Amino acid sequence: MATTEARRAAGTGSPAALDPLDFLDVDALLSDEERMIRDATRGWVRDRILPGIEGWFDRGEFPTEVAGELGQLGLLGMHLTGYGCAGTNAVSYGLACMELEAGDSGFRSFVSVQGSLAMFPIWKFGSEEQKQEWLPRMAAGEVIGCFGLTEPDFGSDPSNMRTAARREGPDWVLNGTKMWITSGGIAGLAVVWARTDEGIRGFLVPRGTPGFSTKDIERKLSLRASVTSELVLEDCRLPEEAVLPGVTGLKGPLSCLSEARYGIVWGAMGAARSCYQTALEYAKSRVQFGKPIGGFQLTQEKLADMLVELNKGVLLALHLGRMKDEGRVRPEHVSLGKLNNVREALAIARQARTILGANGITLEYPVIRHMNNLESVLTYEGTSEIHTLILGQAITGLAAFD
Repeated sequence: MATTEARRAAGTGSPAALDPLDFLDVDALLSDEERMIRDATRGWVRDRILPGIEGWFDRGEFPTEVAGELGQLGLLGMHLTGYGCAGTNAVSYGLACMELEAGDSGFRSFVSVQGSLAMFPIWKFGSEEQKQEWLPRMAAGEVIGCFGLTEPDFGSDPSNMRTAARREGPDWVLNGTKMWITSGGIAGLAVVWARTDEGIRGFLVPRGTPGFSTKDIERKLSLRASVTSELVLEDCRLPEEAVLPGVTGLKGPLSCLSEARYGIVWGAMGAARSCYQTALEYAKSRVQFGKPIGGFQLTQEKLADMLVELNKGVLLALHLGRMKDEGRVRPEHVSLGKLNNVREALAIARQARTILGANGITLEYPVIRHMNNLESVLTYEGTSEIHTLILGQAITGLAAFD
């Protein structure tokens, strides 16, 4: 794909041909390093994920061996600095999320949870000893992490969580249950948030700790190529060194969620692009009434609508990424991006399914898989309703949560 710089260097002054998959030439807005990271991730997804995703989704499996491969690519905790992390900018992290989710939401979820929900709190709030012990191995994919915040009865309202930790001599004793935890069943380390007399604190709970167990959630029809689990803590005893010392209160877990939501802003557009591309190729080859269905006005309207929302969503993600790299992005900005891009990605998937007709409900094409996955993405890391109320409070100054 020719860049703006290349066209100027050629001295033509004429615009390049329109690219249906990059209609606004967003590629020209990226640096060489950002394009390199995007292309490397796209190539890995093409070679490693796409050939196996139908089977993994159908069987409800996540191939844990990819953790090390993702570590070798530098994608785990890639936006963090030091301790074996790549230290890329926010835009590069977003581009990687977009390419991973173009493959499948389960793989973007894995990278997002590993880097933004498990590694980030250790990097941001952990002691130097905790960082040295865990982050290099997590960046390499040797240790998988998970994030325990959501509970069976408290999803959108974590302030009322029931999981509690009490001091007992020099130790902490945790009791409670966490639900809908990505990577919980395969994680070697859980970052668990619990109520204490001091406020909400974060605890590092290694697999194998007495009193700590997990149970995978089966019979899912969404995010099937991803491990989703329940975490159970029954008189789980931890030393003082297991506590994240740098934060007390909800600002700890909420700051982690903001990091993960940012990745979703980009990732959702990857799923949307896959659906749009599939529908476009199908519409140009599927013949009805003597011509390709892409030649009919109603089909072109659907494709044009998908194109518009896809390009708007990518530009929104890129703008938020630049703001994040400049230190100007706020959680409310990320809520706007998550609300819009996931909502529009799901709409694009549904429109694409109608173009494919009955073929759209089979795993021979990626559309129904993306659509099902996006139903989960719509409600995790904050439901659409919660993000709507976050924006409502931001523009009115009035809280509607209580």
